[in-house]
Amino acid sequence: MKLFGKKNKKNKSNSLKQPNNIVELIDMCKTSSDFMHYEHSIKKQTIWLSFYKSLVDTEILHKDILENLQEYKHYSLEELKESIPVEKVLTTKDVEQMQNRMLRGYILLRLDEYDQKGLLINAPLKKTRNVSVPEVEFSVIGPKEAFLESIDTNLNLVRNRLPIPELMVKELKVGKLTKSKVAVLYIDGVANEENVNTVIQRIKEIDIDHLVDSSYITQIISDNPKSPFPQLLDTERPDRASAVLTEGKIVIMAAGSPHALIAPANLTEFFSSFEDYFLNPVIASAFRIIRFFSVVFSILVTPIYVATLTYHYELIPKDLMGTLITSREVVPLPPILEAIFLELTIELLREAGARLPTKVGQTIGIVGGIVIGTASVEAGLTSNVLLIIIALAALASFTTPVYQMGNTIRLIRFPFIFVAYLFGMLGVVLSFCYLIVHLLRLTSLGRPFFEPIYPPRLKDMKDSIIRFPFSRNTQRPVQLQTEQTERYSKRDATKKKDIDE
Repeated sequence: MKLFGKKNKKNKSNSLKQPNNIVELIDMCKTSSDFMHYEHSIKKQTIWLSFYKSLVDTEILHKDILENLQEYKHYSLEELKESIPVEKVLTTKDVEQMQNRMLRGYILLRLDEYDQKGLLINAPLKKTRNVSVPEVEFSVIGPKEAFLESIDTNLNLVRNRLPIPELMVKELKVGKLTKSKVAVLYIDGVANEENVNTVIQRIKEIDIDHLVDSSYITQIISDNPKSPFPQLLDTERPDRASAVLTEGKIVIMAAGSPHALIAPANLTEFFSSFEDYFLNPVIASAFRIIRFFSVVFSILVTPIYVATLTYHYELIPKDLMGTLITSREVVPLPPILEAIFLELTIELLREAGARLPTKVGQTIGIVGGIVIGTASVEAGLTSNVLLIIIALAALASFTTPVYQMGNTIRLIRFPFIFVAYLFGMLGVVLSFCYLIVHLLRLTSLGRPFFEPIYPPRLKDMKDSIIRFPFSRNTQRPVQLQTEQTERYSKRDATKKKDIDE
C-alpha cells in the first residue's frame, strides 16, 4: 500500500540528527531550556542526572529516587538499580535508546559525567483530565463514560469491560517527529486474522511526520480516501468499543485522541446510535427507520423543490400551486439561487455555532436563524415555503448520530441541487443512482460497505435498519468472517424457566 510515494534520498535527509556518543547527546539536549543536567551528591558520592523537567514528575524524582539513594552508599549502577523502587529501570549504553527514553519522561542517571553507560528511570509527568460524559455520542440512558486523550486510560476503560486474556493489544509507533503510540485491539480467536493483519500492516506503512489524532489514521488507511463517506467508524464510548470487539471487529486507538476507530464498518452502522441497544427493540427499530428516512429526506427535498419549480410545474397539485405562487410572487430570484442562499445561510449559522463558545454558539444559532429567516422572507429574497423546507432538511440531517457522516450528508446536498437545476427530476434520479453505485463500490478493509443491503445477507439484517431482540442475534456478522461465528446458544437465549424449575 503506497501512501506518500517512494522513499528517496531526499526524504532520508529530512530525518533527525542522531548523536554518536553520550557527550554529543547531552550537548544537543542542553540547547533546550527545559533540559536539566547537573551533579548530585549522595554520602560523599556523586551522580549525574539528566532529564527534561517538562516531562518528568519531580515528586517521583525527589521522593522515590533521591530519597532512597540517600540511605546507602553505592559503588555500581547495578546496586543503584536495586535500590530504586521504580517499575521500569534500564541499564544501557545505547545512545539512541537514551535519547528516545528521555523524550518519554525517563531520567538518565550516571556515576560520572563522561560515562557511556547509565540508568534510565521511568518517571513521566502525566497530565490528564478526569473521565467525563460523552459529548458527541451522548445518551439519556446507559453508561456515562467517554475516552480521554490518554491511551493508557482508554485501554483501562476497555479492559474493565472485557477482563479476558484473549483481548490483545498491539502497540505501534507512528510519526517521524511525534512517534505517537497507536494501539490495535482485537479478541484473539474471534476477530478475523486477515482483518487484523491488514490493519497492522496499513498502520505500519503510514509515512507521516506527525500524528495528532485518530482522524489522521482514518484518512490514510481507508480503502478509498477520496470518497466523502467515512469508511471507519469513530466513537468516543468505551462501551461501544467493547461491544464491537465481541462481535469480532478491530478497535484502533491513538495517543492524544479521545476517539477510537472501529473497523471494518458498514453504512447502516453510521445511522445506528449505541443507545438503541438500551431501548426496547421495537422502539429502537422505529428510531432507526426515522433516521434513514430523515437522511433521504435531507438529501432530496431541496433538489426536488428546485427541479419541480424549474421544469415540472405539472407535478404540483392544484391545491398546493396557489400557495407556492403566493409565496413566490415577490421573490426576484430563481429557485436555484433562492435554495443556495438559504442552504449557505444554514451552513454559516451551523459553522458559527460550532466554532463559538457553547453558550454563545447556541444563542447565535437560535437567534440568527429566526432573525435571518424572517428578514429574508419579509425582504422578498426567499419564499416562506422554501424556508420551511430548508429548515426541515437541516433538522433531518441532525438525526445522524455519527458526526463525520452528518458532515457528508450536508456536503452532498449541494451537487444534487445543481444537477436538479440543470436536468430537472432526471438529474435528481441519475444523481441518486450515482450515489448508490458509489456506495456499492466502497469497501472497508476490503469488506462491502453497503452490506447487508448488498450483497444481501439476511442474518446481518437482524441488526441493521431494524434491530431484533438479543435472543435472535445469536450469530456474529457474516461480513466479518469471524473465527467463532456463534455468540451464544440460541436455545439457551430463548429458553425461559419457571420459578419452580
